[in-house]
Amino acid sequence: MKTTIEIEIDNLKCGGCENSILKGLTAIPDVEQVVVDQEKQSVRFLGEPTIREAVAIKLKSMGYPEKGSLKGLDAGLANAKSYVSCAIGRMT
Repeated sequence: MKTTIEIEIDNLKCGGCENSILKGLTAIPDVEQVVVDQEKQSVRFLGEPTIREAVAIKLKSMGYPEKGSLKGLDAGLANAKSYVSCAIGRMT
């Protein structure tokens, strides 16, 4: 049964980030109604509970890992990726 799932993320800065996240997550089959909340630094979507891990992996690959999941160099690399994703989101 589909349910609303929320994931708190790091590195969400602006509308460019939001656009990239929306585009990336809507490309995942069975993910619906994606909402990016800049104020809460979170992503909400409708899907089966089993899809949560795939969404978290996609977010991490785009530079928006689950809040507190990365530290040190890995966190720095994710932040750098988020700047690239943000720039791409601003151009689309």
